Amino acid sequence: MNKTKPFDIPKALVWKAYKLVKVNKGSAGIDQESIKDFEQNLSKNIYKLWNRLSSGTYFPPAVKGVEIPKKQGGIRTLGIPTVVDRIAQMTVKLAFEPCVEPIFLENSYGYRPNKSALDAVGVTRQRCWYYNWVLEFDIKGLFDNIDHDLLMKAVRKHTNNRWIILYIERWLKAPMEKPDGSRISRTCGTPQGGVISPILSNLFLHYVFDRWMTIKHREKQWCRYADDGIAHCKTEAEAQNLLVELKLRFAECGLEVHPEKTKIVYCKDGKRRDNYKNTKFKFLGYEFRRRKVKGYNNKIFLSFTPAISKEAKKDICRTIRKTGVRNRSDLSLEEVAKWLNPKISGWINYYGKFNKSALKPVMRQINFTLIKWCTRKYKRFRYSKAKACQYMIKTCQKQPYLFAHWRKGIQGSFV
Repeated sequence: MNKTKPFDIPKALVWKAYKLVKVNKGSAGIDQESIKDFEQNLSKNIYKLWNRLSSGTYFPPAVKGVEIPKKQGGIRTLGIPTVVDRIAQMTVKLAFEPCVEPIFLENSYGYRPNKSALDAVGVTRQRCWYYNWVLEFDIKGLFDNIDHDLLMKAVRKHTNNRWIILYIERWLKAPMEKPDGSRISRTCGTPQGGVISPILSNLFLHYVFDRWMTIKHREKQWCRYADDGIAHCKTEAEAQNLLVELKLRFAECGLEVHPEKTKIVYCKDGKRRDNYKNTKFKFLGYEFRRRKVKGYNNKIFLSFTPAISKEAKKDICRTIRKTGVRNRSDLSLEEVAKWLNPKISGWINYYGKFNKSALKPVMRQINFTLIKWCTRKYKRFRYSKAKACQYMIKTCQKQPYLFAHWRKGIQGSFV
């Protein structure tokens, strides 16, 4: 026990927090200090942060407001903390997470240890086979609208640790600095982009939605990943009634159901043949709809199942274009592979989990990019895409393990 400080915060906890922040990387905050800058005087900086946290004199700086485009259109504002603040938030997260993680419910998947978005997609896939109707909902501006009083009530319910409570309160009130230098004070919400924000949003929605569902709609299966949720219903009337109740519940807690991203869907497949307006929905980058699938006996039938969404495909192609790899004639093909493979492997591992063949058109676009690279790299192919294409086909045959999508067997065509 440290008798000279108001709060007993182990130095080892701050050190562990620093190492986790370093692994997660991330950009600089308003002070423009990077992880490398922080490490220039690492021991002194870690000690200084621990000293301020332990003495109660740590006050979070403003977060840096950064606007990024959403996949579905529009703008999302992230609040980027400074490196020091990220380490401080990670310290509190490490101490607070064990207090609340055990009370979170099984069907809550977002930002939790040993749970993933693919787990949420998988369980939703199975449930769609047994329930005819789905209520797909999205919470409008969750991170901007969390009620501070209700959230702190939940925090105090699960910990009496004074320094955890103190610093969470201070982070909730920390302003956001816009690109023009102006600052926005906060009366609600928690910055999307903060280390502590995901666990706070999960705690808030645990009481707003998760527990409410288990009490009010115990018979219904549901799944939530952050602000995206799915509830399965037996009938259309059930789904409509649930939507009405859900809107009222969210309104009571200062939240709003997103009007454009919330809808009732009929899980149409080979046996469910009725005609309804909505027969597909998107969840975590996957689109659920009726598709042809092959059964264990190799028979083809219609099933309601997920595959990569059109928006996710466009996003992958956009990302490849932004790399500018097609213009990097200074690189060898092996260097291009080393550059692209981590991205390609990530996409395949995530979007290839269900209906991997749906990825082939995307991989085909990557092949087209490689052909364009080839026409810029070699003079003999500059005016003949056909010859460049043949060269890449032969390369694929000779070196099938060069690119991640080649060795995964979903390389797509080259023409």
